[in-house]
Amino acid sequence: MNDIPCHQCPLRPLPLFIAHSPDELVLVQSLKRRELRLAAGETLIHEGHADAPLYTLLDGWAFRYKTLRDGRRQILTFLLAGDFIGVQQRMGDAAAHGVDVLTDARFCVFQRDALWELHRQQPSMGFNITWLTAHEESLVDDTLLSVGRRSAEERIAMLLILLFKRAAALQADGGASGVPFPLTQQHVADGLGLSLVHTNKTLRKLERRGLHRIEDGRLHLRDAKALVRLADLYGDGRPPQRPLI
Repeated sequence: MNDIPCHQCPLRPLPLFIAHSPDELVLVQSLKRRELRLAAGETLIHEGHADAPLYTLLDGWAFRYKTLRDGRRQILTFLLAGDFIGVQQRMGDAAAHGVDVLTDARFCVFQRDALWELHRQQPSMGFNITWLTAHEESLVDDTLLSVGRRSAEERIAMLLILLFKRAAALQADGGASGVPFPLTQQHVADGLGLSLVHTNKTLRKLERRGLHRIEDGRLHLRDAKALVRLADLYGDGRPPQRPLI
């Protein structure tokens, strides 16, 4: 399968993403080295790995995580199409986190000095990197608030509504047919700081209350407003329009 030119990227026409000028697209194309395809369960970035490239997730799902010496894992964020990956590791000598692939996925791979070239040649694109980094930090902030203060029901409600809204923004039908949900209950537990047993009980409890349904690998929201209220979110969870590198 041939690589997709940046100006033909299937993500760019989506309302979720800000339009870029022809000059900006030419620059992004010049910094793109290739596309990388990984199968579900493979690792994109190993914790502690030095000199990893930068990536944009073009298709599929992945997640960022950190592990302790005894193997306990905390999932930091879930990654969907359009997410820019690797900025944090460019600020240090090695990756402070790992990235694993949840589904078969395709990535645009950028040369390691892409950050500096974007800032130097197109300052507006440099600002876009800053925006994307700040946005990802806000997602981590939500996770920290959940782990520190939200109850199990509130944590899972938050995760379901945010992932649904993010995935729905990538679909032409806006989520009317549901959205892919490749997470296992272990992923949910590791992302929210819950035990596997507690995660299972809480998911079933919310489903019995008619708030959501997970069926055949897809998530359907049956009462999105109730989930938003339960999660105590700011806004309705809909992602803001964003840059695409």
